[in-house]
Amino acid sequence: MTLPSHGSPYDDVLATAVRAARRAGAVIREAAGPFDDPAEEEDEHVEDKGVNDFVTATDRAAQKAVIGVLEDETPGVSILAEEGESHDDIEWVGERWIVDPIDGTTNFMHRLPPYAVSIALQAGETLQVAAILDVAHDVLYTAVAGGGLRRNGRPDRVTTTDDFSDAFLATGFPYRRFEHTEIYLNVLAHFIRSTQGLRRHGSAAIDCARTACGRFDGFYETGLKPWDVAAGVLLIREGGGRVTTYDGRDGLAPVYDRQICASNGTAIHEHLLDGLQPMVDIRL
Repeated sequence: MTLPSHGSPYDDVLATAVRAARRAGAVIREAAGPFDDPAEEEDEHVEDKGVNDFVTATDRAAQKAVIGVLEDETPGVSILAEEGESHDDIEWVGERWIVDPIDGTTNFMHRLPPYAVSIALQAGETLQVAAILDVAHDVLYTAVAGGGLRRNGRPDRVTTTDDFSDAFLATGFPYRRFEHTEIYLNVLAHFIRSTQGLRRHGSAAIDCARTACGRFDGFYETGLKPWDVAAGVLLIREGGGRVTTYDGRDGLAPVYDRQICASNGTAIHEHLLDGLQPMVDIRL
């Protein structure tokens, strides 16, 4: 396996993240089996954590695979993971890994890609390393702070679209809490009328990665957790884009504040922020 190089002192740490992502990816692929074999569809054990909030046996196995590599190669570094009990507060001293073993669990349950392994390293107030593996398509996205973005080892970047009517956007739908559905739908209607179109793929990590690499011009979603977006935030920024909350705060705020507005960094971003104003106080 050739590991991507970003010419950074963090390349060795990134290599650890990539090995962990690929180890989890192998677990996920084995569990997924052939997509055209209906006989396998009911084999996955699913636990309901809440309204439309699921964890599968494969989530747990994939997380165990990730953590095994991280603990072996970076002993003493804390780990904030979806299937765990760590505190997801924004303030952190030192380094910690932020891990989502399967981003897009509902997609995985229905054998409908995309779903991804997402791993980021936070060092104090900054994100330093990101690796997202699109498992079904075997596409690896990596970034190191100051070292740029790679897609399967090759440099990539955001689009140059600056006319909002030409913008192609990604989003996610509320699926756990529904008290703000009408406001959300009004915002969605505004973007439908104002842009080239929107897509909802069911994996925030993949939406971020595809925005970073120019497949989308922008992405927004409410209610996400740090493990959903931490790696994607660094990918977008290293690809030349911009990531904020709905009120324009950057840094780690979009990772921890349950609001992410991401774009290619052109005037598209301001148009997104304007359209998202009705949701600025909604965290879900």
